[in-house]
Amino acid sequence: MTARMPLLELRKVDKSFGPIDVLHEISLKVHAGEVLCLLGDNGAGKSTLIKTLAGVHQPTRGEILMDGQPVAFANPREASDRGIATVHQFGGTYPLMSIGRNFFVGAEPTRGWGPFKVFDRKKANEIAVKAVRDFGITRIDDGDRLVGGLSGGERQSLAIARAVYFGARVLILDEPTAALGVKQAAHVLRIVNEAKKRGLAVIFITHQVMHAMAVGDHFAVLIRGAVAADFRKGEKTREQIADLMAGGESMVSLEASIEGYMERHKGHVPPPAH
Repeated sequence: MTARMPLLELRKVDKSFGPIDVLHEISLKVHAGEVLCLLGDNGAGKSTLIKTLAGVHQPTRGEILMDGQPVAFANPREASDRGIATVHQFGGTYPLMSIGRNFFVGAEPTRGWGPFKVFDRKKANEIAVKAVRDFGITRIDDGDRLVGGLSGGERQSLAIARAVYFGARVLILDEPTAALGVKQAAHVLRIVNEAKKRGLAVIFITHQVMHAMAVGDHFAVLIRGAVAADFRKGEKTREQIADLMAGGESMVSLEASIEGYMERHKGHVPPPAH
């Protein structure tokens, strides 16, 4: 059977800032209808990788492909136009704006004609409320409500629903559950599963192993800007993943090498150093 083509692929992507190398030969694939969990601690290079995918940075070497074709994004607008949407930790929402206004910021529906065009608040509110409720956020029923009154999970859900409505094909979620309580985090994870069911390719960036295991199909662990492990669901336990993120596997390997060396050289007294 022919392997299906990934929606988004990175091939040996490097990113350097002057003499500082931040990403090293990143090769990853994400398919439509799948969640790729990108795991790593602070300083692992996750933020730079997100910005490279979103068009903020351009790769120093390597290439990015969509549907098997090489792409280059000069800026975030070009990445967005190709269907790559990034949702940051608090959803990129504006607390003092209504749900309807937030949903359509920069793409407001209007009524009237010519110089008499005005924002169509009723239409914006109806569409925004329906889109969010379709994702299971039934508590939201008023598009005039200020976003600042929503929970963190609801704000994330609003941003994800907006991205899907405007045609996102790849959804990059940057630590969406990091600042949330258990109940709100569970809600966001349900939204991630819903996006997957709708056929989106989801890149879920997190350092929380339990949240990753709840939704992930494919996992990659990033350490110091390189992919330290790339595996499918069920191939590693929670403890193994946590060890990888902490660099535990390399430490175990190092300790095993030292033990092996000591065993091989048991009883041998090394010559004095000159």
